[in-house]
Amino acid sequence: MTAVATAPDAGVGAARRAAHRSPTFAGTWTLVRFLARLDRVRLALWVVGVALLVLSSAVSIDELYPTQADLTAAAEPLYDNAAVIALQGPTYAIDTLGGNIVFNLGGFGYVVMGLMGMFLVGRHTRGDEEQGRTELLRATIVGRNAPVTAALVVTSAALAALGVLITLSMLSLDLPVTGSISYGVAMAAFGVFFAAVTAVTAQVSEHNRASYGIAGAALGASFVVRAVGDVSGGTLSWLSPMGWAQSMKPYAGERWWPLLLLVGATIGLVAAAYALIGRRDLGSGLVAPRPGRATATPGLTRPGGLALRLHRAPIISWSVGLALTGIAYGSLGEDVDDIIGDNEEMAEIITQAGGEITDSYFASSLLMLAVIAGGFAISSSLRMRSEETAGRAEPLLASHLSRTAWMASHMTVAALGSLAIVAAAGIGMGATYGIIVADANEVVRLTAAALGFTPALWVLVGLVTALFGLVPRASAAAWGVLAWCGIVGFLGELLDLPQWARDLSPFEHVPRMPVDGVDWLPLGVLTIVAAGLALAGLAGFRRRDAGY
Repeated sequence: MTAVATAPDAGVGAARRAAHRSPTFAGTWTLVRFLARLDRVRLALWVVGVALLVLSSAVSIDELYPTQADLTAAAEPLYDNAAVIALQGPTYAIDTLGGNIVFNLGGFGYVVMGLMGMFLVGRHTRGDEEQGRTELLRATIVGRNAPVTAALVVTSAALAALGVLITLSMLSLDLPVTGSISYGVAMAAFGVFFAAVTAVTAQVSEHNRASYGIAGAALGASFVVRAVGDVSGGTLSWLSPMGWAQSMKPYAGERWWPLLLLVGATIGLVAAAYALIGRRDLGSGLVAPRPGRATATPGLTRPGGLALRLHRAPIISWSVGLALTGIAYGSLGEDVDDIIGDNEEMAEIITQAGGEITDSYFASSLLMLAVIAGGFAISSSLRMRSEETAGRAEPLLASHLSRTAWMASHMTVAALGSLAIVAAAGIGMGATYGIIVADANEVVRLTAAALGFTPALWVLVGLVTALFGLVPRASAAAWGVLAWCGIVGFLGELLDLPQWARDLSPFEHVPRMPVDGVDWLPLGVLTIVAAGLALAGLAGFRRRDAGY
């Protein structure tokens, strides 16, 4: 267990020793204690949430394949399936329970770990600096490198704790100890690597969103390079940090030396972050923002145009990401029967919406993509709260711009952006499957099925709006609602949740197209609920103080 807890901390070990010697690290451990206290709830949610995700996935796979014969039958069609390998990862020992769990969690599990490291570090480096909090700290005895070091230490400790919980989750299924430790270490070390990546990107741009964008692009590139490498012989995978983590081969004859690549690269990134901090002014980035136009375009003088400009980059990136994911799922459509084989348990889960296996597979896949798109619906709606707390909304509202128009512009862009994102997912899925089966109608059919989830996404937009207008400090609680939607959608049958609990998810009321036909009544009700929540939020915001 010691290996799990200590290996990911190697990236900040040098910083810890230096903190006792150099004034540039003064105040580091005071900041560590402060950040741990400040983020105690956030850290607990991340650690426990991801650990439960891993455990529930592992338990469900254990129940899907109760015998060795089931594992062997499920593994057989996957060895040569390039699409599955690109999406999940290399097929190391997938005819064993441990190997199958690691394979099914696949690249998605590593992406979650990378996002955790990215968001936790970005929040207290570029995020605090952009909001002016770092400047206040630096005006005291806090050293130049202390804020980023404290963020890395707290994040590394959280990821190490998560690595321990992942190991314990695997051991609870009586899996081999060495493989379980290897998997916990690999997951945690990958998360710490992208924490260090974010520490570097935080020095590049003076805006936190741009910093996240660069780190997210690096995470996406890691996934893509690994995917291309795995389907083309494996050589290219050694250029990807995700490839390094997966090359530790948990439950498949563990290799420990790839961990040295992750640790060495992490130490190098931390050193680079320290060097870059000394080359820029506080509050600025290494890359200066482009000078703007001398005069604003006509669109930016209207609330809708400004909101669209603020949300433009997220809409594009989310659309591209879900379109690529849709392409991956669409490429598997013709092979679903072979992948499932004679496994009755998996067939039952896939076909719980009814209909044939292929259409049920698409219905389940679209549900997953819609829940992911819910992340955009909530994050884009929460932009209203971030604009308010950052003090950027108040000058606009002090002009002739009304509160209703300002909120409506953000809600409209969030709603239309959600529609565009699920449409991109449906187009990607339909185009790929249509090419495979030589039927262009599949594009229209699967895109229409994807668009059926739009009213459920609008409910999430309306929920955030209502929270923002009525209880703004509780706006982030919408993420808990999305988490519940994911639990209901993916684990509802497995956990045998009561129907009333499932009905709390708006996605449960969407017709399971393409299995079922269009049912306008539930879609209309969801739209009315979304409108009602939005109106409640508008009314609340008009009656409360701005900046509350």
